[in-house]
Amino acid sequence: MSEVILETDRLILRPHRTEDFPDVAALWGDPEVVKYIGGVPSDPEASWARLLRNMGHWQAMGFGYWAVTDRTDGRFLGEVGFSDFKRGIVPPLNGVPEAGWVLAAHAHGRGIATEAVRSIHDWADRCMDWSETVCLFDPEHLVSQNVARKLGYEMREEAAVYRGDPTVVMVRGSGS
Repeated sequence: MSEVILETDRLILRPHRTEDFPDVAALWGDPEVVKYIGGVPSDPEASWARLLRNMGHWQAMGFGYWAVTDRTDGRFLGEVGFSDFKRGIVPPLNGVPEAGWVLAAHAHGRGIATEAVRSIHDWADRCMDWSETVCLFDPEHLVSQNVARKLGYEMREEAAVYRGDPTVVMVRGSGS
């Protein structure tokens, strides 16, 4: 499979590399970043496993996560992408691709999430034959829910539970 690189006015979304490990470890080790994503910072071992999972997801599924970098200086800003993590969520996602994003604290509040997530959805609408995608949130993570709304996501009406916690599931039809 050839590498998928996406570019926006401010960003380059590129495949992860092993050289990204220090940035990935810093991202997932930051309590501010993970506040609404499980709430517990990752240690380097867990961050390494996440990096490898992101790289391998493309090989296994033909889609995955991109490293988000600043177009002007190459600085690592975070990760965005699509996944099928086979989550034990109730009700189940049944293989519907899950959009996700996480940005380093220094990238918050600059519209980068919206720009990056719009870019991956434009790619998916052109290249993937998906009737819908979903995204999952901690009910208190209102900032990311607002990003999702800007991109056409709507709340799923049925309540969801993931790992014993209430979870917001939002759904977007293709081309929304």
